Formats: sequence, structure tokens, C-alpha cells
Amino acid sequence: MEQQLYFALGWGAPFAAAVFAFFLIRRINNCDPGTEVMQRIAALIRSGAMAFLRTEYTVLAGFVGLMFVILVLFLPENAFLTGVSFLIGSSLSAIAGWVGMRTATGAAVRTTFAATTGLAPALRVAFSSGAVMGLTVVALGTSGVAILYYLFGGLSGNGPIAIEQLFGFSLGASSIALFARVGGGIYTKAADVAGDLSGKVEAGIPEDDPRNPATIADSVGDNVGDVAGVGADLFESYVGSIISSIALAWALSATTATALWGTDASGFDSLQRSLVIFPILLAGVGIIASMLGTFTVSTDDESKIGSALERGLLVASAIVLVAAAGLVTMLDMPLQVLWCVLLGLGSGVAIGRLTEYYTGMDKPPAHHIAQQSETGPATNIIAVLGVGMMSCGLPILVIAVAIYFSYAFAELYGIAIAAVGMLSTLGISLGVDAYGPVADNAGGIAEMSKCEPYVRERTDALDAVGNTTAAMGKGFAIGSAALTALALFSTFRTKAADAIVAAGGEQVFDSRLFDLGLDNPNVLIGMLIGGMLPFIFAALTMNAVGRSAAKMIEEVRRQFREIEGLMEGKAEPDSARCVEISTKAAIREMILPGLLAVSAPVLTGYLLGVSGLGGLLSGALVTGVLMALMMANAGGVWDNAKKFIESGEHGGKGSEAHKASVIGDTVGDPFKDTSGPSLNILIKLMSVVAVIFAPLIVGWMG
Repeated sequence: MEQQLYFALGWGAPFAAAVFAFFLIRRINNCDPGTEVMQRIAALIRSGAMAFLRTEYTVLAGFVGLMFVILVLFLPENAFLTGVSFLIGSSLSAIAGWVGMRTATGAAVRTTFAATTGLAPALRVAFSSGAVMGLTVVALGTSGVAILYYLFGGLSGNGPIAIEQLFGFSLGASSIALFARVGGGIYTKAADVAGDLSGKVEAGIPEDDPRNPATIADSVGDNVGDVAGVGADLFESYVGSIISSIALAWALSATTATALWGTDASGFDSLQRSLVIFPILLAGVGIIASMLGTFTVSTDDESKIGSALERGLLVASAIVLVAAAGLVTMLDMPLQVLWCVLLGLGSGVAIGRLTEYYTGMDKPPAHHIAQQSETGPATNIIAVLGVGMMSCGLPILVIAVAIYFSYAFAELYGIAIAAVGMLSTLGISLGVDAYGPVADNAGGIAEMSKCEPYVRERTDALDAVGNTTAAMGKGFAIGSAALTALALFSTFRTKAADAIVAAGGEQVFDSRLFDLGLDNPNVLIGMLIGGMLPFIFAALTMNAVGRSAAKMIEEVRRQFREIEGLMEGKAEPDSARCVEISTKAAIREMILPGLLAVSAPVLTGYLLGVSGLGGLLSGALVTGVLMALMMANAGGVWDNAKKFIESGEHGGKGSEAHKASVIGDTVGDPFKDTSGPSLNILIKLMSVVAVIFAPLIVGWMG
């Protein structure tokens, strides 16, 4: 029965998701793309987005090739298949991003035209596009892990070796995710900041005004950063949680199982096989639940858009919980494993609710910030930083509770399963997240094509909810990153310990190089360096956005000054030049942060051994999660406070409060869409690098 379930849910469910995603793409493409003007604008956006993706993937192909060579040449065991697994993980992550962005760029203009007839049709198109992204990610992620694990001999008694090779898959996914998030984030926020400052603040023209040369680049950025980047981000979280769960299941001992669940030693082998495949089975039922959840997302009432999206998530979560209970029963697994799934699902919902409170346009924090904007940009910024810092408290407590109880139920395996449970509904939760950029693009197309005001009002209603759902998605990703990174840290510790035993035992090495106690100076040094890295990483990405935005602002000013008739609407701006500036800057600026993430664990391990690297991972986990939460929530509430003012409050558009909120929002843009989201990838990527290179680091210690 185990194998039948494995093939049905690990292979069959992803195939069903791929078919369903194809159906959604066909349904989107069959919708009316609108007027000739709309189609022309949409074509410019699509061409810019795909050009960026081609350039980015060309650069990343060189990095992937180099990493493959390094893995094959330097890993002491299972080198070639780990390298192949790395190539497959990288490729599938890139494919997911390509499918998602191609769908989104086609859906945006159709959402605009659908909004001319009503809110419900517009929501249907935008959400369908997001669902394609979500279902593509889970289909490729689950099938990739399930098929490779089978081909590497995981079901035929070669599980521990197979999982070592599978970590290459996770490394490939994490590497692409980091570069995609950083590169896409730099692109989108450079264009967004330049468009807002040069257009709304300096020139006094509306957002998405066709006279602004940065408008098209801004719309392109919504796709490369908030669709392709987000998809790659959650793809690596998803596969990382599944793979780490399988690894920890294999690391579980009969003694531990007996102490936890009273398992008879004679039945441990059968139980372990069930625990190993359970993460893949849970991912499979999550795929089915996500597909079913999409059918419940619909409304004609703009005040209930958020409720409609939330309903889809809750339905999917309920189905997962019921199905997980069935799996636990059929496989004769301890009931405590089900409680870990429930903890993951519940924690994800709780973090989403908290994020909604701190970032929602209709919530007290956003209203407080809007009020503070009346006295200028300084008080706006002070208020938001305070809200962002405060917003870290309760989500961290939620994560802490999930870790405490999941460990009590199933030790480290329980923590990993909680992460899988949190991400099990990714097919629909990513759809809810990725629908926002489509709605944002639809609003821009409506403005640039001079649609009737009611069309923009409908797309703005979708976009306002999209800002909150995007912030919730970031909180969700950060929460899962914390659980996954902790599971990966435990895997690193186990793998390092095994390598030390194979090398002759602890007596062969200096205790400073392997002891993970806090009284070891190597651990403390590593913790300090690890705690520093998120700050350095965030600084690099923030400065990159600033430099890129400055170049584009200069170009926009030049065009406003030199192109006759542009401000009067009698001439066309040179949008292609702004797209080119943003593309070149993003590709150039993403390299250093990416190399830092890959090289830091290896260098620390070389200099300070296993103990220093363990300290690095723990320090980066703590500061990275806190910074990511603060920056994501601060950026989200900055944006929605601005939109609250634009709705007519505190003087509305053009008021001093509005100008202050726009300036504040430009600070928040790289917070929420560049630096913040990239940090959760940073901590997981460093953890995966540590796991893969642990035997090599132990060899250096000798």
C-alpha cells in the first residue's frame, strides 16, 4: 500500500496539478485581451519581462555550470549524482518562474478588460493566473523530489544515500531562488521607486501615468520580482522542507521512537519507511486540496475579496488535515505526527492573520501611519519602523510554540513535518500571493490605456487586497523558513557527526572545531558572523536598489526635460531605455549577494570547523528571521497606509500627507520586495550548503 500511495500522491497528484494548470492557462488565454491600446501596452510589458528573464537565466546558467563542476570535483562521496540533482533542481525552479511569469503577463491585460464588465470576472482571471504559478511550483517540486528519490534507490533500501543526493536538488532550488529574488527585487523596486519619486512627487502626475518613462519598467518589475521571484522563493522552501523531513526520518533511531511513541523495536523498520514517505504523501494531498480550494474563490463584492481568497485557503487547509489523518491511520503512524501537521497549518494561518493586522489597509496600524503622515515624511517613517519592529513579537511566539510542541510530539522530525504542513497548501496560498502583481499590472494598463475610472477602481480594489495577501505570503514564507532552517541545521549536525565518526572519532580533532557548546569561542565567533550576515546582505540589496533607482530617476528627468510634448501627452516616452537600465543594474547587482550566501558557510567551515559553521547558521537564523519579518511587514503597511490616504482620507491624493506617504512607501519598497524576502532564502541556502559540504569541512578539520 505504501508504494501505491507513493506513486498516486507523489507522481499522480503533481501530474493532475500540471493538467489543471494547463486548463487554467487555456481559460485565461480564451478571455478577451481588450482593446488594441491595451494589447500594445501589455506587449511592451511582456517583452520587457521575458527579456529580463532571458538575461537573468543566461547569467545563472554560468553559475549553475560552475557549481556543478565544484560539486563533482570536491564532494568526497556521491558527487556526480548530487551534481545532477543540483542541475535538475535549478532547472525546475527556473521553469516554474518562466511559466508563472509568462502566464501573469498575459493575464494582466485580460484582467483589465474583464474589469470593464465586473469585479468577479476580473478576480477570476487574476486569481487563475496566481493559481497557475502555485500549482506549477508544487507539481514540479513534489514530482522532482518523488521521482529522484525513487531513481536514486530510496524505495529499494538505499534511502540514506538517496537523500544525500537529493540535497543537491534543494541546493539548486535555493541558488536559483536567491538570485531570482534578489535580481527581480532590485529590478522591480528600482523601477517602482524611480517612477514614484520622479512622477508622483516631482512631476505631480498620477501613478502609472503613460507620460512617465518608468511606468512600463515598473509594470515589468511586478512580474520579475513578485511572480518569478516569489515562485522561486517558495519552490525552494517547499522542496527544502520535504527533503529535510525525509533526512530526519532516516536519522531517527529505534530508541527515540520507543521513547516518544512506545514503538516496539521489531516494528520500527516498517514505521520508519512510513515516516520517510509521509512528507511526499502530505505534499500530494496538499496539491489535491489546493486544486479543490480554487473552486471556492469567487465574489462580486469588493469588500469581500479578501474573504473569498481566505475561504479558498481555509477549505484547502481543512482538506489537508482530514487527508493527513487518513494517511496516519492507513500507515499505522503515531497520532503525534498528525498533531505536527496541525501545528504547521495552524501556525501558517496564525502568522497570516497577524500579518493582515499589521499590514491591512483597514487596520489600526495603517490608519495610525496615515495620520502620522500629516506631519511629514519623518513622522511617517518613524511610525512605520515602530510598527515593523512591533510586528515581530507575536509571529515569533507563534513559531516558538510550533517548534516547542512539534519537538515534544516527534522531536526534530516533528519540526520538519510542521514545516511541510505549513507549506502543504502552497498550491493555493502562492496563488493568493501571486494574484496581487497581476491585479497591480491590470491597474497600470487601465491607467495607461485611459479606461473609464470605474475600471481602475475595480483593479485598485483587487490590488489593495493583493498588497495584504502578498504581505501574508511573505510572513508565511518566513515562518516556514524558520522551521525548515532549523530542520536543516539538525541535519547538518547529524551529517557532521557521522563524518567525524567515519574520520576516526572526536578524539582525532581539536574540540574547538566540533564542540557546539556556547562556551566554545568558535561557536560564539560563528554566531556573531552569522548574525552579521543578514545585515550585510540587506545593506547590499538596499544599496543596489538605491543606485539603480538613482540612474533611472536621472533618465526620467532627462526625458521630461528633453522630449518635446511629453508632459503635454503629445509625445511618447522612451520606456525601453528605462527597462534596459533596470535590467542591467539588477543583473549586475545580484551577483555579490548571491556569492556571499554560497561562500560564507564554506569559508567559515574552513576557518572555524563544524563548531564555527554551526554558530554561523544559528546566528543567521535568529537575525535573519527577525529582520525578514520586520522589513516585510514594515514595507507592507507603508504601501497600504499610502493607499488608505489615496482612498480620500487625510486629504487624499496630492495632499501633504499623501506626499509624505509616497516618500515613506519608496523606503518600504526595497524592504518588502527586495531585502526582506531574500533573507529567508539566505538562511536556508546557507543551511543547505552546510549540509552538502559537511563531510568536506570535517576533512579540512583533520
